[in-house]
Parts: sequence; structure tokens; C-alpha cells
Amino acid sequence: MRSVTSDETRTGDLRVVPAQEAPFADVEAVFGTRGDPAHCWCQWYKIPGPDWRGIGDEALRDRLAAQLAAPDSGPGLLAYVGDTPVGWCAVEPRANLVRVPRTRIITGGTQHPDFDDPSIWAVTCFVIPRAHRRKGVARALAAAAVEFARDHGARVLEGYAVDVSARPGAPAADLFHGTMSMFEKAGFVEVARPRPDRVVMEHRLGE
Repeated sequence: MRSVTSDETRTGDLRVVPAQEAPFADVEAVFGTRGDPAHCWCQWYKIPGPDWRGIGDEALRDRLAAQLAAPDSGPGLLAYVGDTPVGWCAVEPRANLVRVPRTRIITGGTQHPDFDDPSIWAVTCFVIPRAHRRKGVARALAAAAVEFARDHGARVLEGYAVDVSARPGAPAADLFHGTMSMFEKAGFVEVARPRPDRVVMEHRLGE
């Protein structure tokens, strides 16, 4: 059993730790070798569009490994049941995400248009392996992301949710941004709706 750290949070049998404190093999276990996570490694928002096509899966994985080895806060959290890694959540300063200022859903809804402001953080992705879905893992990660961002100086935490009531029958692969109801349970509120099925939500951490 791994030791509890000051940044660790628990919800029932789930515990969530900063991914920087976890073995990278556990991160790899969550992302897997097939499907969208294994072809992205939470790098989509961090690489300009013209450069994306020239980067292979191994290089993307290596970029995430390097980010997790850096001293900066972020870029994510890892959930466990016992010693089994069961989910990932990307959360870090929005200023690290070079594609955000070019993403219409975000620019059309954010209440904080200074994209260089290091106190505005964002939750951009959830990865839950199929065997661990519908067990509250993403909800626990969203709640832990709020505390993690607050503890590391964030003033506002944004999420870019999917409203499943406006997209009935959406497959799990389309819900990696997180659902509106999940963010609401973590204390986020809707601030804009750039599309009927996409909602910009925020949690003001100083209040």
C-alpha cells in the first residue's frame, strides 16, 4: 500500500493522488495501448495544430512522462482502488494549454479571457478504463481536482462539460471532457453554453 501524502484525497474506497507522485507505469495502465487516450496522452491542448500530425504515440507518452517529472504543479491526478489505478484527470494552469485560446467552445464561453493568467486553471480530460466506469471514479476525480487546484494557488477552475441531456446516447469516448452533472456535484456552476451540448463551467476557489 502506498503511503498517504498531504495532497491525497479519499472518497469511500477511492483515493486520488497527484500523478507526479505515482509510478508512471500506473499512468500507462490507465491510458492503455488502444483507443483515443493511447493516441493523445493528454497532449492535444499542449501542442499547436500544425505540429500535432508529426508526433507519434511514443513521443506523446514521453511528453507526458516529462511533464510529470517536472517540478511544476500538475498536470493531472490519478485515482486508485487499493493499489489498482482506475482513472486519470487532467488539471493544471490554463496558461499551459496553448490550444485553449484557439478553441471556440472555450473562448466563446470563458469569463476569464486573459489566457496567460496563471491563477486560472482548467480540467480538460478524464480517462477511465472501461472496467472502472460508472463507479464514481470521474466524480471523485473532479472533486479532488477542485482541492488540488485550490491548494496550488488557483483562483478559478474551469471545466468544459458535455450536457448528456442534449446529446442522448453519446458513447463514453465522447464524454472525456466530463459531464455537466459530474461537475455540478463538484461545486461548478454553468457560466456559458457555446453549443447546446457543451457547457463552460467554473468553480471560484476564493469564495
